[in-house]
Amino acid sequence: MLSFFVRWLVNIIALFVVIHTIAGVSAANSNVVIIAALIIGLLNAFLKPVLMLLTLPLNILSLGLLTLIINAFMFYLASKFVAGFSVASFWSAFCAALLFSFLSFILNMIFAPKVSFKVNTSFTEAPLSKNYDNVIDVEGKVVDKSNKEDPRE
Repeated sequence: MLSFFVRWLVNIIALFVVIHTIAGVSAANSNVVIIAALIIGLLNAFLKPVLMLLTLPLNILSLGLLTLIINAFMFYLASKFVAGFSVASFWSAFCAALLFSFLSFILNMIFAPKVSFKVNTSFTEAPLSKNYDNVIDVEGKVVDKSNKEDPRE
C-alpha cells in the first residue's frame, strides 16, 4: 500500500514538472494535478495493457514507436476525464507523455528502489559434480560406427 502512495506522489511531482514545462498542458489548481496523476496512473495500469495487447502486431512492426502514441493517448484521455486538466493538442500530449514517462521512471528509481533490474552475466553451465536426482539427461552425438569416434572432431 505504501508503494502505491509513493508511486502516486512520484506521478504528482512529475505531472507538476510537465505542466510547468510543456506548453499546451495546464491544470486549474494543485488539487486537479493530484486527481489527474491518479487518473493517469489508473489508465496506465488498466487500459494501457489492453491497448498494448490489441496493437501488438503494429507495435512490433513500428519497433515500439506505437507505444509513444499510446502514452500520448493515455495522457489526452486523462484530460477528458479530469475537469480543469487540459491538453491542447496531440503533440502537446505526446511531449507531455514523453517527459512524464521519463521523469516518473527516474523518480521511481530514486524513491521506490524495490524495483531492480538484474542482468544475468553468468553464462556458465551447472557444475558437473552436483547430483541431480530424477533428471533424464539426453545428449545426442553422431558416432561413426566403424571407428567408434565422433566424426566432428
